[in-house]
Amino acid sequence: MDQNHLKVGIIGLGVVGERLLWQFVKHPKTVVASICDTNEARLHELQEKLENVKTYTNYNKIILDPSIDLIYIAVPPKLHHQIALEAAQAGKHILCEKPLANSLKEAEEMANIAETAKIVNAINFPLAYSSAVHTLKSKWKDGEIGTLKRVELKMHFSEWPRKWQQNPWIAGREQGGFIREITPHYIQVMQNFFGKITYETSLIDYPSSPELCETGVIAKLTLQDGTPVVMDGLSGIGRQEEISFKLYGDKGTLALKNWAKLEGETTEQSSFSIEAIENEEHQDLISEIVKAVEGRPARMVSFKDGYNVQRVLEQVLQH
Repeated sequence: MDQNHLKVGIIGLGVVGERLLWQFVKHPKTVVASICDTNEARLHELQEKLENVKTYTNYNKIILDPSIDLIYIAVPPKLHHQIALEAAQAGKHILCEKPLANSLKEAEEMANIAETAKIVNAINFPLAYSSAVHTLKSKWKDGEIGTLKRVELKMHFSEWPRKWQQNPWIAGREQGGFIREITPHYIQVMQNFFGKITYETSLIDYPSSPELCETGVIAKLTLQDGTPVVMDGLSGIGRQEEISFKLYGDKGTLALKNWAKLEGETTEQSSFSIEAIENEEHQDLISEIVKAVEGRPARMVSFKDGYNVQRVLEQVLQH
């Protein structure tokens, strides 16, 4: 990193990759220096919107570029492992999309090499920096809902993949599906709130084609104190999308709906909105990465954290 800017190379320019690309562009301490994708038309489209950016169809060119400080891996999950190992061996700091890998073994290897290489390593879990999640945690810890009785994660979709995320892999069983795409976010939140999670059981519905991802899931996990966690996922139903993370207590409930909306409920008051309190524990993801590269204390979801998320994720999927 030079005195003023972290130079970033981005591998993968899908919807999520481009979303973070523009965050890097806007950040005062980062510069997008190189981008890579196998889709040349996509490369040229973005090159016209960026200044002084190098474009590649071969990701090795970014890894071998000595001027690049950080590599953002935004390709499909089964490609994370190989790229991350090569980047770590080259001494590059890494930001990776979630889930960390496409298997528990791969996730473990990625966490180990990142630690051995002593590189800054982080996963793109936006909820870790969310003011809504910060507020939810604060209210739960302050005892506003009393004794916790149950945690519930609901993932309901009129269709999967959604219209905005159509691609060759996200509807497939090998890498895609809403269990792999959505649940890691909330497993990470639960581990941050409650600590270790234990897998109990899961029932997954699949279509007849072995190539296609799940259409439904019911799963049970438990927190360290025995509190049950219920996962309810379903696609292809006649309703608007709803993703709800809900804490049930004996004095009330708290819910995070559709990523950012906070709601509460008590026996005296039906569902009411809760205003999020600014999260002063974390800055945004990119600012935390910059702090870490500069050698300052930073809060990020590391590859080791991602391995712990992957452990629960794979248990749900394999039963």
